[in-house]
Amino acid sequence: MDAFSTDQYRSDPNQDGNNEPPLSVHVRYAIESYFEQLDNQDSSGLYALVMAEVEKPLLEATLKHVNYNQTRTAKILGLSRSTLRKKMAFYNIR
Repeated sequence: MDAFSTDQYRSDPNQDGNNEPPLSVHVRYAIESYFEQLDNQDSSGLYALVMAEVEKPLLEATLKHVNYNQTRTAKILGLSRSTLRKKMAFYNIR
């Protein structure tokens, strides 16, 4: 069953009144699509792949949300500012 075809999320708005499915539904859909594309071939390192795909856009979107204020970004993400700066350097985010 397609994760986006369920009426559960369309009829039950999120706390902010948005009828969009929660992030977890999008993630599940992407992972299920990944497995379908494998066509029964073996795979490894899925956890690292998902983290690598998610972390950079998470950092970028959060930085943009707070007008690139690193202190606020670190607080929102629950990271220390030094950890945030290391991750920014790793992903070449300026």
